[in-house]
Formats: sequence, C-alpha cells, structure tokens
Amino acid sequence: MATLGIHKDFLLEFAKLEKPVQKRVHEVFDKFRKHRHAGLHLEKLEKSRDPRIRTIRINQFMRGVVLAPEVGDSFLLLKVMPHDDAIAWAVKHRATVNSATHGIELRDDVALERATAGIDALPGDRPGAADDTRRLFGGVADKDLIRLGIDADLLPLVRHLGTEVHLDALHKVLPEQQYDVLAGLAAGMTPEDVWREVVAIQLEQRSAAPRETRAPRTESSAAPVEQDEFSAAMARSQGRIALVSGPDELTDILSRPFDAWRIFLHPSQRKLAYRSSYTGPARVTGGPGTGKTVVALHRALHLAQQLPADAPDESILLTTFTRDLAADLRSNLELLIPEPALRAKIRVVNVDALANQVVREERGAPLALLAAQKEILNRWSRTAQRLEIDFTDVFLDQEWRHVILAQDLRSPETYLKASRSGRGAALSPLKRAQVWRAVEAFTQELRRADEWTFLQVCAEAARILQDRGGDRPFRHVVIDEAQDLHPAQWRMLRALVAPGPDDLFIAGDTHQRIYGNRVSLRGLGISVAGRSTRLRINYRTTKEILTWSTRLLADASVDDMDGGQDSLAGYRSAYRGARPELGGAATKPEEITGLVTRISEWIGTGVAPHEIGVAVRYVQLGKDIAQALEEAGIPSLVLGASAAAVEGVRVGTMHRMKGLEFRCVAVAGVSDTVVPMQSALTPEEVDPQQHREDLMGELSLLFVACTRARDALRVSWHGIPSPFLPEQVTA
Repeated sequence: MATLGIHKDFLLEFAKLEKPVQKRVHEVFDKFRKHRHAGLHLEKLEKSRDPRIRTIRINQFMRGVVLAPEVGDSFLLLKVMPHDDAIAWAVKHRATVNSATHGIELRDDVALERATAGIDALPGDRPGAADDTRRLFGGVADKDLIRLGIDADLLPLVRHLGTEVHLDALHKVLPEQQYDVLAGLAAGMTPEDVWREVVAIQLEQRSAAPRETRAPRTESSAAPVEQDEFSAAMARSQGRIALVSGPDELTDILSRPFDAWRIFLHPSQRKLAYRSSYTGPARVTGGPGTGKTVVALHRALHLAQQLPADAPDESILLTTFTRDLAADLRSNLELLIPEPALRAKIRVVNVDALANQVVREERGAPLALLAAQKEILNRWSRTAQRLEIDFTDVFLDQEWRHVILAQDLRSPETYLKASRSGRGAALSPLKRAQVWRAVEAFTQELRRADEWTFLQVCAEAARILQDRGGDRPFRHVVIDEAQDLHPAQWRMLRALVAPGPDDLFIAGDTHQRIYGNRVSLRGLGISVAGRSTRLRINYRTTKEILTWSTRLLADASVDDMDGGQDSLAGYRSAYRGARPELGGAATKPEEITGLVTRISEWIGTGVAPHEIGVAVRYVQLGKDIAQALEEAGIPSLVLGASAAAVEGVRVGTMHRMKGLEFRCVAVAGVSDTVVPMQSALTPEEVDPQQHREDLMGELSLLFVACTRARDALRVSWHGIPSPFLPEQVTA
C-alpha cells in the first residue's frame, strides 16, 4: 500500500472545489492505497524541471499534480487545479531538500531565474554596492543566510531586496521555508531568533526520524530529493505536509479538508504541544490565526497519551470562556482524536458551566442565575438610592467586579487597604466605606432571593475547591482564550489541579480581550516565568487582511497578563491575497443590499454559504441581514438564535464570532454610533480610566471580527464611519 503525503496547498485548493469534483478527486487518489501500479496513471511532462513532478487526470477539466519518485511507494499530493494551470505549474517547479531544515520545499525555477536575471541586468545596482547596508538584509551576513537555509544561488536576489514590499512580491516564488526565514529577518528577528523559531524546531523532527531513512547531506544548495529519503523528508515537513496512514484517514481528511488542515501543526507549534513536560504552568500567546487553539488541542491530546493506564475518564480539563467556544473545541477534538476511549480522558466544558456544577453539587440544589446585565445594574441603582449614596450603578458594578471580586476581598478592612490601580480617581476612606455598604446590601438582596451572578458562582467554586485541600478534580488543565477570564475564574482554575509539572497550559492573546477582565497571573500564584512562548506567524489570514487589521491597534497599549506589555511586533502572515474591501452607504437598507450582492458574488466563485461569516455589533442588524439573504435565496443562520443545523451564511454578533473562522467575512454596520457601542462605554465623567478600557475593548472587538477572515474581508457602514476607521477608509 502506498504512503501518501498531502501538501497544504492541495487541501486548501481541494476545499474550494464543487462536491462532485471533490468526489472524483477522492476516487482517483484512493487508488494509491490499493495498488502500487496506480503510479502508472501519472503522466510525465515534456520539458519539466523535475521529472518526478507529474499530473493525473481527474476529469475533463481538472488535473492533480503529484510528486512521485521513480521507485518506492511514497507519493506527495501537491495541487489540484484546472487542466492548463496544473500543467503550467508542474513544468516550472522542482522539489528540493532545504539545506538547513532537511524538509521538502518546492521551487518555481522559472520565476526565480527570471527574477535573478532581472537583477543582473540592472547596471550599477549589484550586491556589494555602497548602499548595500540600506537594503532589507544588508545587516545579515551571507554565512548566516546560508546557515538558515537560504540557497547560495538565491543570495544575489536576496541581497537586492530593498523593502518588505519587494520580499512580499516574491512570496509565491521563493521556496516556502526560505521565505519564512526571510520574513522573520525582515520583521526584526535576529538570525539566532530565526534559527530557534524556524529552523531548530524542524531539525528536532529530523532527529526523531528513523536513522535508516536519512541520506547523507551534501554541501550543494537546492539539492534534489533523493529517492531513498523521500518519506523521511515528508515526515520532516510537518506543518506543510500531512502523512496519511490509511484509507480511513484519507477519507476523513478529504471529507473535511478545510477543518482537517486546522488541526495540523507547524513545527513551532508542535514543539510547544508535544514537549514531554513543563515544570509548572506554561503559556502560549500570539495574535489571531497563529494556532494557539490548535496547540491547546494537541497539548490535551499529548497529556491524554501520557496518562497511566488506570487513569479515570475526564482526568484532563480542556476549557475556555464561553459555551460556544467550548462546543467548537469539542468538535475539533473529535476531529483530532477519533478514538472514543482516548477522547474520554478529556472533559471539554466552559469555565462558568464547570463552576456552576461545583457549587450545585456542594449545595445539592440548582442555582438561580442573574445573568442579564441590565437587571444587575437596576439592582445597583436601587441599592444606591436606598442608601442615599452618590455613586452610579455602573461605577458600583465595576468596583465590585474589578476590585472586590477580582481581589477576593471579604471584609471592609481588606477593601480599605486594597489597591485600586487602574480604576481612575482615588476613593477616600469614607467613600470606600460607602461602597462597601452598597456591596453588602446588594449581595444580601441576592442571598435573600437565592440568586447568583456568574462571577459569584466562580468565586464560591474556588472557595469550595480550596477547602478540599489535596482532593483535586483534574490532573491537568488546558485553557483557551485565557485573556477574557476574570480573576475569580482563574482562582477556580488554579484550585482544580494540584500545583506541579504540567498542571496548567494557557493559550490566549490580550490583543483579543473583549470583556475587560485584567489579571496578573503572577499575583494569582500562577508563574509562567521561563515557560511562556509567543507565536508570530498567522496561518489563517492573508497578509493584506492582517496588515489592515493590525493597524486598528497601532496606538494601543496592551498588557501581557504578567506585569508587562504585549506587542504584535514580528507578527506576520504566511499567505497573500486581495486587500480588504471597504465601503459606505447612505442608509442601512442600501448597506444591506450591497452586502447581499457581495455575498452572492462570493458564492458565485465557489465559496460555500457556510464558509461565509457576517459580523455585526448588535443582534437586530444581524437578523435584518439574515432576512435579506433569505429573500435573495441565500440560506443563512443567525448564531445563537437557532439550534437548526443550516448550511448557510453564518451571521452573528462580533462577540459570537470569537474563535470562529471563515473563508470570507463581512463586518457590517461599522458606523460612528454603533462601533464603539455607546451603551458599552462607561461615561468618561464617571470613570475616565474605565472609559479608556471600554474603548479598548470595543476596538479589540472590531479587530477580532476582522481577523476571522481567511481569504476575503469586507468592512461596511452606513452614514458616518466609525471613529476607529478614518485612516483605514482611505488606506
């Protein structure tokens, strides 16, 4: 039976094909698992740069491109394209082994030769000229570039590049691993940083490969893939190539190609997920699309595989902020771990639901939850009026959540001494005493009604678990979307597992914090010093969308949850695409009409309705858009409003879009009175600091919505555009 490798480009292109064509592709390549002579169906091409790159007929219009050695049973599926495009691609490309990582990479020899020849033809503009230091890689020595895997014959081209724009123009021409190296250097990383984050982690995979499969390396650059090391080179290319072990796995991957690629790891991610052990809590951070969630899923799998045979089910907790995100984790875990027995070792549940269970079991009765924020504020307003104190409902609620519950303050004495850093104007002892009176009255009213807020439940769950001493429910806890958790939730998570090796694994990005919860992990007894890693490469969003979106946060100051500042420096995309589309309309109906037209165009190009997301700031606008789509004959589903499994356009609030991704995203209603949502902002006169925090939360919400897009982003508004957009509109 043949060994199959699937290149990521194959999966991404396969995902865009119509269902009948996908079925035919599956039938054709399923032959490889049955018969070695299936290779006879591969057609050699005249004047091909690499005779091992061949094509195979899918139907009258489509062809597959396959890398197949002359001997052996290993094949690499490279592309699936229209007939003429497949032939043109196949004759120009050559497969080589990277001199540093020893993984397979594909070279567009024709384009590279043309680019290099163009440089040679430029008089007085050769590498080594006086202005060389002003070029993009002028400060990097040749020996460092070669050590990082840059081919010697590409050095003249690399030396000529003046800006990142020039490098980006060669993105689809340069071998992918070499582009990653150059992109890292261009982003400001040192050669040693690039070696650690791009090269060394792939060498670790090489050291794990069977020794007999390794061929001796030569000093020549762009060395061809030797037949006897073909399988090993594919194995060393994880993150770009998925190895298929059998027919069931091939069927599963090709039946869900878009989802399947999401669970494969780049080597930098694999190193974090499959590290044998961490001495204590570990954390992975990174911007949207860098694979934090995928790393968390694989870490849960690794921990499950390391459990002793007699470990009970649900020994590992995989948790996140909301129920929707937990459901998404659960579905991805099923894709990653098909074996029910192994998957049963991992419990997937959101934090609040778990806290509710802990308290409910302790009390022996269900909890009545006060979930509506409007009702909570009404209670605070009535409390302030009854006590005749001059505080607004918003101020009291935030003081209770962000100071008292956040620091687990249980007496007026502890509140009097507590730090209120970041809470705006100072409070005198008399004012603090008034606040405490209001808190006592508010909580007493809740107790009389036997009602709880979510944060109260988490705080109570933490106390219950702490009182149990050494009896902890889980051996390991893996946390996704960590930036949105409140300190009360963190105290509960800390109490769920005994301190020690591999106790907590934390994934999150403070640039995506949308609920205003600030924490200091160190202050909560969770030290990640020496065990914190930032991912820098976005594997979901195109560079054009990423560049546009990150400019939204250009002037933002964001903490790192551990006493320092976070940054998107060095954050970059692995893909190129079209620039975001921006447009305004005079009225809401006109904006919705334009949006429906654009979605129809996306579907007309082969994008499935469920691969399209529409993000809005408030629910009613989403319902209006969904109705317009239905009237146009386009199926749609308003997230959270229906349990029906409709294969339609996903329409949801920006909050609902958290953790999701789509091929095409439309962010609608980005108008001045909506983004930021005025009702979500603390009045500046009430608390200037909180007003700034709320503005940052609204800005992060827009950033999150825009970075859900993979291939295409459309941002629209009616009337006056959001104040977050002026510079972006004219960009």
